[in-house]
Amino acid sequence: MANLTPSVAQALTTEPAWHPGPVPVAVVMISLNEGHNMEEVLRNLAGWAQQVFLVDSYSADETVDIALRHGVHVVQRRFRGFGDQWNFALRELPITSPWTMKLDPDERLTPELKWSIESALRRGDLGAGVITRRLWFMGRPLPVCQRLVRIWRTGACRFTDVLVNEYPIVDGPEQALGGELEHHDSPSLTHWYDKQNRYSAAEALIRFEGRDLSDRPSLLGSGLQRRMWVKKHFWKLPGRYVFFASLPSARRRCMARGARRLDLDPLAHRDLPDAGLQGLRNEPPGTRVECASLAPRVTGHEVRQYD
Repeated sequence: MANLTPSVAQALTTEPAWHPGPVPVAVVMISLNEGHNMEEVLRNLAGWAQQVFLVDSYSADETVDIALRHGVHVVQRRFRGFGDQWNFALRELPITSPWTMKLDPDERLTPELKWSIESALRRGDLGAGVITRRLWFMGRPLPVCQRLVRIWRTGACRFTDVLVNEYPIVDGPEQALGGELEHHDSPSLTHWYDKQNRYSAAEALIRFEGRDLSDRPSLLGSGLQRRMWVKKHFWKLPGRYVFFASLPSARRRCMARGARRLDLDPLAHRDLPDAGLQGLRNEPPGTRVECASLAPRVTGHEVRQYD
């Protein structure tokens, strides 16, 4: 036990385990350095979800320690892309609940949303649950909402295999659920800027390498395919600068991603793509040995590690 962090060593003596809640759903999260969110998100799920799983990308903070103290089933795997990581989770985790829910560590279920999910699962007619997610910034709600597929029958979903902006492909009809999912995106400006840098780098790599988008771009296809068509071809449309000038937030995103794309220009900076890929794909240097000491653990299973 000498190599264990103090929090995990204490957890080993108490042998906590996740206490299954009454709702037959397995909540799955992926993480990298989410220690600042783990306590609150697990308290939000305690006494409600039947199972909770975490796929961690070798966090250097207390993410894994906190999850283990709460009895969460944890595995660790190197991050290659959001779509790849989510498909791994759905394929490899020992989910036994009849329903599966995707959740990010910075998201919280409101009581209204919990009640709506419970009601839909009791009826048994839900194919895929569409949830309204409201953005929170520095502790305050914003008038910015998205409608996202977040819950489905176990085994009936896969994700598009993309680096970022993954999308679930679910068998069965979609049904809107009441209540809201609170997305506590950024507790500080520093966190927000760091996140924008990571995502703009990922978007730039997608463009630089000509990678696939979330779905096949088609102007006459589904809603997702139309969005992917705009995403792929908007840069070629006339008058786009006038349109962006009318949307300050979109203009800022455009400038950030455009600057990242220029950074990755092979004629100007031939060595930058690999540097960007290292930050997006690999675990932080030096964390593999430290995290290797976390198995076996208090949840009755080993914290398995995957390359």
